[in-house]
Amino acid sequence: MLTSNSDGSVFADLSPLIASTAQWLTCSYPSGDSPMDRVLSEVQARQAVTVAAWLRYPTPLDAELVVLAGPRGSARLDWATGADGGVYGPETDPAGGQAWRTWVDEVVASWAACLLTDSQLAESAIAALAEGSQMGGVPVGFRRLAAPGDRDRKAAALLRHPDLLAPIAELHREGLLARLAPGSAPLTA
Repeated sequence: MLTSNSDGSVFADLSPLIASTAQWLTCSYPSGDSPMDRVLSEVQARQAVTVAAWLRYPTPLDAELVVLAGPRGSARLDWATGADGGVYGPETDPAGGQAWRTWVDEVVASWAACLLTDSQLAESAIAALAEGSQMGGVPVGFRRLAAPGDRDRKAAALLRHPDLLAPIAELHREGLLARLAPGSAPLTA
């Protein structure tokens, strides 16, 4: 899906990639049983994935290419977490099927895992986005990602656990650090 931003340029809608990758994270690292815990965990996952996706696909062309070609899917992530045996059934898969898993982006999930487990890295990533054009002048807050409260941390205890997310975070951590390094490719179109 193509949409236009405030300056009239057209860019690909990354929402299917963001939604699927956030869903993979929340299915793989579930929250507590209360509805509020599930919502708070999902919000944190979605914020981390959004920041990671905007960093990974910084230009309209980058975004359009991933929408046309499709991301890698969740197979390697499933293997890294030990869930590669098809353990996602209707009870753990809110969509009741597996098609959403083809829209999971491995690099974005890895970068999001890095951001969820390192507040300073999350703040650096958000600051880098603020300097770029992804936010399109619209104030976007990522408070639950960068400065989670006690309730947020409790709700997403597994999702933010550094040891549990290490296999995912380590897949592409170096790429994220390189992306955020001074002198890296500009974040503007």
